[in-house]
Amino acid sequence: MAGRLFAVVGPSGAGKDTLMAEVAARRPGLYLVRRAITRPEEAGGEPFEGISEDAFGRRLAAGAFALSWRAHGLAYGIPAAIDAVLAEGRDVLFNGSRAVLGEAAARYPGLVVLHVTARPETLARRLAGRGRESAEEIARRLARADYALPAGLTVRRIDNDGALDDAVAAMLAALQPERV
Repeated sequence: MAGRLFAVVGPSGAGKDTLMAEVAARRPGLYLVRRAITRPEEAGGEPFEGISEDAFGRRLAAGAFALSWRAHGLAYGIPAAIDAVLAEGRDVLFNGSRAVLGEAAARYPGLVVLHVTARPETLARRLAGRGRESAEEIARRLARADYALPAGLTVRRIDNDGALDDAVAAMLAALQPERV
């Protein structure tokens, strides 16, 4: 039986990476994707592979990414190695973008989207706490925070405004197979 693919999306500051790490720690066998991003690894945040624009372009041309997109002036890639992990029957969780969901659903018909949300004031507080963006950049991110997801997707909403354990429990529940 093939594994299932889950795309975790939500506005900056919603806590996607924190939730993903907590869920992976509590669910052995879940494969957490380490995506490639065209920014230096020293920039911090999620665990990712920092690569140059040139290296990204070469990998993209060579078919090394199952999915890729551009956002916030950066290129993001999900390694094609996820196909082998899914074939092993393991579930795969990746930090995605609404920009790639249509392509992801076309390539992986069983895709489930985990939409992590939080109130604007929570997002603002978390973004300021990261210390990576100016007040102007935070304002731009908050302006983009309220968006619609493409129609026709299986979406499960995860509210991450309260206690972390509550959001982790909601995400773990969302990863459970649907009963027929």
